[in-house]
Amino acid sequence: MSTESTSPQIDPDAVIWSASESDREGRPLLVLMHGHGSHEGDLFGLAPSLPLEPVIASLRAPHAAPWPLDGWSWFTAGTDAGPDRDEVNESADAVIAWLDSLTVAPTSVGLLGFSQGGAMVLQLMRRAPSRFAYGIVLAGFVTPGEEPGDTELAESRPPVFWGRGTADDVIHDSAILRTTDWLPEHSTLSGRIYEGLGHGINQQGVADIRGFIERQL
Repeated sequence: MSTESTSPQIDPDAVIWSASESDREGRPLLVLMHGHGSHEGDLFGLAPSLPLEPVIASLRAPHAAPWPLDGWSWFTAGTDAGPDRDEVNESADAVIAWLDSLTVAPTSVGLLGFSQGGAMVLQLMRRAPSRFAYGIVLAGFVTPGEEPGDTELAESRPPVFWGRGTADDVIHDSAILRTTDWLPEHSTLSGRIYEGLGHGINQQGVADIRGFIERQL
């Protein structure tokens, strides 16, 4: 009988880094997590527009996205009821395990995610509330239900930036309403709603992200 773990894992060989291992000592880390059906190279395109101090690591989600998508997924795309909680937590725990495996420990860890990756940002903060300095959620949402870390987040109120477009027709209205209710009670919330923007990131959003990260540093 095989004893190989079936739990999802982050492929360390697929991580895109902005700095070599020798240049990561004594620096904060910013972890990027892409959306459903995308890949680790997607959000890494933001790197030249972000502050230089943090080392950036862009992760590949652990699941192959379903056909006909040619990319990767953090969890199965859900309905308006939301994704499967266990599946989301397994992927969050995979990211935490990857962080634990790093040979150079960052001085702090920030999170940035788009769509499903944005949901991962909040789920990671809920799984390990004291581990992450801040979160950036772009066109993302909080998953339904309660997590053990929610009480601690309600007390510590870590900084979170939430950006979304008024023309986003991908994220269910129920997920937006759930996130609108949850974030003010569990974070120090800032962000912006971008008029006319669909399910994406615009130049104003990139500038806002940069300013938010600079304030955390």
